[in-house]
Amino acid sequence: MTKADIVEKIAEKCGVTKRESIDMVESVFSILKSTLEDGEDIKISGFGKFEIKKKHARKGRNPQTGEAITIDARSVLTFKPSTGKAGIGQHEWEYVRTPIVSYSFHGGNEACS
Repeated sequence: MTKADIVEKIAEKCGVTKRESIDMVESVFSILKSTLEDGEDIKISGFGKFEIKKKHARKGRNPQTGEAITIDARSVLTFKPSTGKAGIGQHEWEYVRTPIVSYSFHGGNEACS
């Protein structure tokens, strides 16, 4: 599912225009992004928890040359699905780890007024 698919479904289910739906989706993503950038966790009941984890620098090896290298410290975004009746974690998912990527969000809060 893409962001465009989410926009389309919200417009259909909520009976709003596509423009209003775009503004709502952009606002939610903007809030989520800024919250994570501030180092705060996001816990959505019945869905899961997004958390920033710090990875320490460590020794590694270049797989092509075999040369020893140092892998820099970094932050990763982890997601743990909720478990229980209302949660999506009933599928016994493991943590989904994705390196933090900088996204650019446009739009305002007009749809939330």
